[in-house]
Amino acid sequence: MNGLSGTSRGRAGGVRRLRARSSSGGFTLIELMIVITIIFILLGLAAGRYDKTIARSREAVLKHDLQVLRESIDNYTLDKQAAPQSLEDLHSAGYLREVPVDPMTQAADWDPVFDNVVLSPDQVTTGMVDVHSHSSRTSPFDGTVYSSW
Repeated sequence: MNGLSGTSRGRAGGVRRLRARSSSGGFTLIELMIVITIIFILLGLAAGRYDKTIARSREAVLKHDLQVLRESIDNYTLDKQAAPQSLEDLHSAGYLREVPVDPMTQAADWDPVFDNVVLSPDQVTTGMVDVHSHSSRTSPFDGTVYSSW
């Protein structure tokens, strides 16, 4: 009888353990809602940082493109003894591989600045002396309008 009663006790204890496991095996609705809320908060923070990163990178590209365009205008003017009349003049003369796209407007719609400035005594004509972005948007970091850069 000892062997039989030990077997039945073993089975009863195993059933109790099995029931205890199955009732605590899942998550409650409130636990799931808390986890989902935390995930949404983290996603919101990441999206905000992503937007700022994109804006900073576009500003960096704009600054670089403006520097390259201005150097090309000066080099063209000094080499040809005449200022370019358009950005296409810089492209056709080989000073630019292609006219870059304004990262703020996503188009090659730069605003050229024309003036009667002469860079050398041998310069025969005046023309474009500077270029600006066509965007009227404001930088979220320093508050300046992109077209004033």
